Amino acid sequence: MSGKRKRVVLTIKDKLDIIKKLEDGGSSKQLAVIYGIGETTVRDIRKNKEKIITYASSSDSTSLLAKRKSMKPSMYEELDKAMLEWFNQQRAKGNPISGPICAKRAEFFFYALGMDGDFNPSAGWLTRFKQRHSIREINIRNERLNGDESAVEDFCNNFRDFIERENLQPEQIYNADETGLFWKCLPSRTSGIKGKCTVSGHKSIEERVTIMCCANATGLHKLKLCVVGKAKKPRSFKSTDTSNLPVSYFSQKGAWMDLSIFRQWFDKIFVPQVREYLRSKGLQEKAVLLLDNSPTHPNENVLRSDDGQIFAKYLPPNVASLIQPSDQGVIATMKRNYRAGLLQNNLEEGNDLKSFWKKLTLLDALYEIAMAWNLVKPITISRAWKKILPTIEEKEGLDFDEEDVSVATVATILQHTKGLENVTTENIEKWLEVDSTEPGYEVLTDSEIIRRAQGQTDESSENEEEEIELIPEKHINHAAALQWTENLLDYLEQQGDMILPDKLVIRKLRATIRNKQKMTTSS
Repeated sequence: MSGKRKRVVLTIKDKLDIIKKLEDGGSSKQLAVIYGIGETTVRDIRKNKEKIITYASSSDSTSLLAKRKSMKPSMYEELDKAMLEWFNQQRAKGNPISGPICAKRAEFFFYALGMDGDFNPSAGWLTRFKQRHSIREINIRNERLNGDESAVEDFCNNFRDFIERENLQPEQIYNADETGLFWKCLPSRTSGIKGKCTVSGHKSIEERVTIMCCANATGLHKLKLCVVGKAKKPRSFKSTDTSNLPVSYFSQKGAWMDLSIFRQWFDKIFVPQVREYLRSKGLQEKAVLLLDNSPTHPNENVLRSDDGQIFAKYLPPNVASLIQPSDQGVIATMKRNYRAGLLQNNLEEGNDLKSFWKKLTLLDALYEIAMAWNLVKPITISRAWKKILPTIEEKEGLDFDEEDVSVATVATILQHTKGLENVTTENIEKWLEVDSTEPGYEVLTDSEIIRRAQGQTDESSENEEEEIELIPEKHINHAAALQWTENLLDYLEQQGDMILPDKLVIRKLRATIRNKQKMTTSS
């Protein structure tokens, strides 16, 4: 008769490891044996997966997660939720957070939530709050303010020591950052921005997605853009397989990045693509992803490959605004490329601008923003790392005379765009910068934090229908498609300046349509 199994109490980190192994196909029975626990415990961990990941993602310390064994809630659970939301937003903005500031804010939320009794935000309460959420430190006095130059120097020196210890090359050092994009926003002849502000005679429209750029410090490995839209399957996608899009597309009801999406992106896209790239370069499959303190970025312990060789590291809150590489002109260049590209497309197609913008769909925008990202040159990205890695080598053959899309460039295009010939330089600049400070995460007001802590949701968001784009349903049969390719080939043959690859692509497309037609006829 076997002896009674010794009771094992797992840490939060142990539970995260089990979740990852379950996702990779591990069986409950095998994991129960490895960790010395019952299969029922493994099944409970699987059942509470999202709760465990959310708790770990909002924690501030990997070492504390390795010690903590429970997710015991506060007796003031609503207050705890409100304070954590507020704390994460303040840290993301780089605002100073001290013990007295936290105490004052906790007292405000206690009474704003309508909680009963008296509340004393003592030092003991603050200590327990930090422990519950694995927050490393909240200073007694104010932290140094956002944009502290001496803190930048400290971080850069520590980071360089870190990459030397880890033996990491620039090819193995990555940065990712989110931003909002108003993808259907026109320059205006007035002081407003059409598409974001109400313009006389037009309904106000605010078409917005979140975009995340990610590249290594050399700029030679740019991952596909990660885009978060509202609808899971926007109507403009029609029969398009999202895996074939030029971007990695996710959906969230507010088109915001969130903890779940970021973790999926890291595990399913970032890690595999980085491994493949490093393998192709003959480098060790080891890399670090440098991130800011956005509330949508999970804890370092969650953002780690199975073998621990690809992992995340965070910029201190008070330096991110000064040295985050993506914010040093990389995202701005991509957005300028995007907007100039849209205007150029309209000009080349000879469309009425109003008609062009009306027909512009999210699918069109995704292809255009992917092209805009492709046009961001490696030198733009590598130069953005200069504050952190001043000795980074500038690769031979790169264009050192690169110029960003300028106001003058856009003005030249607009001179040939009917209806926008007289847009002022000031309005062009406003248009190019319209979403320059738009975050990729949802920023909540105090009232919204309170409603969320109380479990209230925005009904309009919950009931919101999938994105509506006025695209008429149109079925095209094989015969019609074949005729169009025949006509296009005839046209290309008449154009002496058309290059051979263009014709070959259309011929291959024609052959594909013919095969589909034959299969339909024979079935």
